[in-house]
Amino acid sequence: MFVDHLQLADFRSYVGVDVPLGAGVTIFVGANGQGKTNLVEAIEYLSTLSSHRVSSDLPLVRAGCERAVVRARVQAGRDDERQLQLEIEISPGKANRARLNRSPLPRPREILGLLRTVMFSPEDLAIVKGDPSERRRFLDELVVSRWPRMAGVRGDYDRVLRQRNTLLKSLSGRRFSRAERDDPHAESTLEVWDSHLAKVGGELLEARLATLTALMPHASKAYADIAPTNNEATATYKTTLELGELTRRDDLAEVLRAAMQERRVDEIQRGVSLVGPHRDDVELVLGALPAKGYASHGESWSFALALKLGSFHLLRADGVEPVLVLDDVFAELDSTRRERLAAGVSDAEQVLVTAAVGADVPELLQGRRYVVGGGEVSADAA
Repeated sequence: MFVDHLQLADFRSYVGVDVPLGAGVTIFVGANGQGKTNLVEAIEYLSTLSSHRVSSDLPLVRAGCERAVVRARVQAGRDDERQLQLEIEISPGKANRARLNRSPLPRPREILGLLRTVMFSPEDLAIVKGDPSERRRFLDELVVSRWPRMAGVRGDYDRVLRQRNTLLKSLSGRRFSRAERDDPHAESTLEVWDSHLAKVGGELLEARLATLTALMPHASKAYADIAPTNNEATATYKTTLELGELTRRDDLAEVLRAAMQERRVDEIQRGVSLVGPHRDDVELVLGALPAKGYASHGESWSFALALKLGSFHLLRADGVEPVLVLDDVFAELDSTRRERLAAGVSDAEQVLVTAAVGADVPELLQGRRYVVGGGEVSADAA
């Protein structure tokens, strides 16, 4: 699939912009701060309903405006002329609205899966160097890209976790006596939340384990193709649960439920859920050493890039042709890694590239080019 046309209204720095795109390579060139990333961020938002740059929608709306609109025409493939028009109206503080072929959708989440993207940006260095939450988020976003319905499972898990934590906090509060904390009704209520959390947690854990297992052969190959030395990249899912060889959601849910029972006293004392997918991590390893704390900046950058390229190839293996976005990537790579990266992605159905200096983009990835500046996007006449 590929984005054939992009329109923005009051999104980020743009009053309005209308950009014809198409299959193959498109490069957006402009100085830093001119809005190159805003264009690909808009496409990412249509695909994932989130941004890699901010955690809330407010910065996505142009200052002084109440809403922003992102609209794109998406074609099924080079040899498949079927098209969809996707639209998101972003209204901070209110419910966002989505449209498919100009018809309103009941929930914005229903647009997920109609456009698949894999974006690599400088912020992705946090996958390697950052906290466990960054690696969990990366893995969960890939899970949702593979199976869009998992967005609902993630949402359910977060909701149940919040409600369970609220109950645990109340049970640990000073205003409750020991007798009240031992109240059978409170105990039975906690068991209900245990059951709910274990059920959705088991499903999320199953999807994470399956996705990490499927991802790493692709990511390991991508790292070896990019990095000329120390190029053995591996990953292990880290959890306090005793999983053994278990991979099925029902079995994983039982392990989660038993772990919650075992840690109940600790959880009540601390007023927080201490076991579950929200506490897990992915250990990334280069050679024999953990990447975090041992890998150089270049190695960390290459590992993060390899994980995103692995995601791209995994989605392809699943039968999906995602849009590949390389946001300000080439400036951080030496010439060898640039050429290797270009060779590895040149056959993608659509590649969107941003660069401050056009010469940083290898010749192998030359294609349609736009100059971005002053709130405008214009075709490069050169």
